[in-house]
Amino acid sequence: MKVAVIGAGASGLMAAYSAAARGNDVTVYEKNSKCGKKIYITGKGRCNVTNLVPAQEFLQNVVNNAKFLTGAVYSFPPDRLYSFLEEGGCPLKTERGNRVFPVSDKASDITKCLQNYCENAGVVFKFDELVQDIVILNSTVSGIIVKNELIHYDKVIVCTGGMSYPSTGSDGDGYRFAERAGHSVVPLRPALCGLNVKGDYCAQMQGLSLKNVGLSVFCGQKKLFEQMGEMLFTHFGVSGPLILTASSLSARLNLNDIKLVLDLKPALDELTLDRRLLRDFGDNKNKSISNCLKNLLPTAMIGEVLRRSGISPDKKVNVVSRAERALLLTTVKNFVILISSLRGFEEAIITSGGVNVRDINPKTMQSKLVDGLYFCGEVLDVDAFTGGFNLQIAFATGYAAGNSIQP
Repeated sequence: MKVAVIGAGASGLMAAYSAAARGNDVTVYEKNSKCGKKIYITGKGRCNVTNLVPAQEFLQNVVNNAKFLTGAVYSFPPDRLYSFLEEGGCPLKTERGNRVFPVSDKASDITKCLQNYCENAGVVFKFDELVQDIVILNSTVSGIIVKNELIHYDKVIVCTGGMSYPSTGSDGDGYRFAERAGHSVVPLRPALCGLNVKGDYCAQMQGLSLKNVGLSVFCGQKKLFEQMGEMLFTHFGVSGPLILTASSLSARLNLNDIKLVLDLKPALDELTLDRRLLRDFGDNKNKSISNCLKNLLPTAMIGEVLRRSGISPDKKVNVVSRAERALLLTTVKNFVILISSLRGFEEAIITSGGVNVRDINPKTMQSKLVDGLYFCGEVLDVDAFTGGFNLQIAFATGYAAGNSIQP
């Protein structure tokens, strides 16, 4: 079979190798001048390539369409990818949270390993080549258009990525190909991104990093998520690991219904925290409450916590009433953050939305509408939490497509 793979990212490289390893004639078309441009920036340049958990646990970290991914993830699970890369000459290591990185801490080593696999299997690379369109005749792939010329192919695998980090070349080509082929595209939204916050108080706390805080995410009265971890206040709002998770869970919802609730002291229940406050107040009777709270809260947060509690920052602790103390305690345990919008695709790690999986065969990633047309990776309507899960999805879907093409 003559196979064209559009895109030389994680899913494209895996699809190309898997198809070529079965004896097919495979050509990869990449609009950039080299492979894996987005791989180079993942994991802050270190490439968090997968998350070494069993397939069942892996699927619990998929936010949208986990059921669709079941077959692909079980066929090519994280431990298989781990072995595949190490056998290809790229030693790996596992860090906190089962996150897997190359021992070298260089994302480029992952790309080199995958490209070597492809080249050894006979894959041909066409760099700086923009695929303009996919030609379909009688609901069957006929070829692709490059430089206004038709090049015939039996199979075409679309691995163009999503809309996140468009500077890497992910600018929506795959969605246009899909729609012209008759597929629907689930509306695209940034995910695994920072959140813009209503109000200007975050700017006053810009740069403040919180560790071991509790975060609950509510949609109306329904709690979507609760976890302890880290977050960061920025000039626009909030970011950091907890917030990235919150953004993915909120991306498709009405953000006016979303409420983030921070517990600034999750290790202390309300009674214990109240005793702590009383003890601190007793030790600092003649101090202002803003000075007294420096032992309890980050200095940058004290002003906003007191404002929400209705307490003057200059008020002496020996005249703080029981009612005021109760309001302070409630604010510390329930610091509410309201969201105005998601940050843009330029900052988002992944895209939420994409080619509707209803019309994709989950075993082969082939279109149910067009014979010989496949979609893999971020272009599909599948996404997961941060931690190596999304790259694993790209590899697993790429493998499913390439491995299914019989020569």
